[in-house]
Amino acid sequence: MNAPTGRRRAVAKSLTALLPLAPYADIEVIRADALAVHMKTLPPSIAVWLATVAHVRHAHSDYEKLLSEGYDRDSARFFVIDQINAILTRWRATRLLDPDDEDV
Repeated sequence: MNAPTGRRRAVAKSLTALLPLAPYADIEVIRADALAVHMKTLPPSIAVWLATVAHVRHAHSDYEKLLSEGYDRDSARFFVIDQINAILTRWRATRLLDPDDEDV
């Protein structure tokens, strides 16, 4: 995590704005993912959103189980949207997944 200090501050600010009540352990994983090299060209708020959705999908939903049962990636993602939104709501997220959004 060798991101410049300005980027770190922007990611921290975006995390606080998006996930005011997320647990510290989850925030740290999301922060590290948002500061990853492959995210450096994205605006901090977008990097945080993508890192958040990926983390919640993999760590707090049945996504991996559905994949192991033979569901394709898009179907598995569709079936866990409600689980992801439930976690985001619990964390008082200022944004939720839209079932019609094909980008996430």
